[in-house]
Amino acid sequence: MSTPRNPIFCALDTTDLGKALAWAKAIKPHVGGLKIGLEFFNANGPQGVAKIAEVGLPVFADLKLHDIPNTVAGGIRAILPLGVAVVNVHCAGGAAMLRAAADAAATAGAKRPNVIGVTMLTSLDQFDLAATGVTGTASEHVIRLAKLAKASGLDGVVCSAHEIEPLRHELGSGFMLIVPGIRPAGANLSDQKRVMTPREAVKLGADILVIGRPITEAADPAAAARAIRDDLLSQAA
Repeated sequence: MSTPRNPIFCALDTTDLGKALAWAKAIKPHVGGLKIGLEFFNANGPQGVAKIAEVGLPVFADLKLHDIPNTVAGGIRAILPLGVAVVNVHCAGGAAMLRAAADAAATAGAKRPNVIGVTMLTSLDQFDLAATGVTGTASEHVIRLAKLAKASGLDGVVCSAHEIEPLRHELGSGFMLIVPGIRPAGANLSDQKRVMTPREAVKLGADILVIGRPITEAADPAAAARAIRDDLLSQAA
């Protein structure tokens, strides 16, 4: 398992392939990868993912697969020819489903993508958890699911920045942590509730930072991506 030197993965949240490609090409020098989600995938299919991959950056297919084990395994196998670097599934699908996803990815051999488990969406908070019948704190819920993911053979999890520290303590440095809900200081939080700045998240140990609207909705997406990258580089210097 390897992670990019530049931890910024830009979320290309659009149904417009042309717009996504324009963003990707403009920001390519300043980011470490690109993320496409269901919105993009449902509109453009595998061919659209292949076009994004042609830009030449690692691609995170944020599909959040969640179904019976056989169906999820088939979904993973179907995406392997596209050469994505990361694909994710919902930890809530259970151990058998998670193992099926990991085993399906392994059939790609050396080109195997990292399979990541979604723990708790960053749009949710403690009150949302309680409303769905989950007891305990958000941190306890995330740690429980992350342990299940690791035991089932996954490479890491998606988590909010506020769970980075406890997850590192519980699961060690070799477990990949992908962190959405990243907002540069002063940015609009939009629908995210559990957020953190890029500097803070990297300092705590995040491997990949998923950043979308602060880049793609900027007047100059390339300049916005460059500013975030430069800020991270200054922190590392």
